[in-house]
Amino acid sequence: MKIEFCGYSYHKQKFHTSHRSRFGSYLFRLQMDGVAKVKVNDITHDIEKGHLLIVKPNEDYELFISEEQSSGDFHLYCEGDWIGQRFNNAPSLSKIQVDDTLLDLWHHLIIEERRPLKERNSELTHYLLSALCVSLERILDRKSNEIQRPYIVTKMMRYVEEYATKQGFQVHDVASQCNLSVSRCVHLFKEHVGVTIIDYAQSIRLSTAINQMKYTTMTLENIAQNCGFSSYSYFHRVFKKKYQLSPRKYREKT
Repeated sequence: MKIEFCGYSYHKQKFHTSHRSRFGSYLFRLQMDGVAKVKVNDITHDIEKGHLLIVKPNEDYELFISEEQSSGDFHLYCEGDWIGQRFNNAPSLSKIQVDDTLLDLWHHLIIEERRPLKERNSELTHYLLSALCVSLERILDRKSNEIQRPYIVTKMMRYVEEYATKQGFQVHDVASQCNLSVSRCVHLFKEHVGVTIIDYAQSIRLSTAINQMKYTTMTLENIAQNCGFSSYSYFHRVFKKKYQLSPRKYREKT
């Protein structure tokens, strides 16, 4: 993989630029502030905060900032077969939910690319670029899945993912967060996700527990508590039912 340029731009006055992606090169542009217009292959789009633009190889691109408008964006121009495999069929324009992890990766990549050439760490750049691309791919995949389900169900899933490992987590919390009755919440979740809220939460707890079993020296009792299980005996029962091994045997095996 190769980076041609990576940075952040902010325009406070009229601005225009044009660009044609060469063979194998992709331009990623994430609008962070203000508004703009872009034209890709003669199709014009109004751009606002959260819009991710992907300009693919051999596509023509123009950016327009009007008088008295402001516009800020992260941008990345890069190439490589690995990138092409992931984004060749990606939509040209998507409205995404921007999270801190994505912005941190982009920011660190910008800083690394600003260093004098002899001060750059090519291995770090490679991993930062890979992580950024995988994060973008994951966001786009998640957005594609979300199109198939109501927004309120996606909101439930994100809430469960964030709070499943907290002690005292209950289905009632999910319902309250979404202003639904518990019965309606449970029905919608099962209908569109295919599992119950509790089963979804348990899968997150177990996945988190396995990571901690592999990569920490915490006791199994502490891991159970840290992952939201009410007791070690309950954790042991749920874990063994899922993996046909006790947590202790699983840890020894791995």
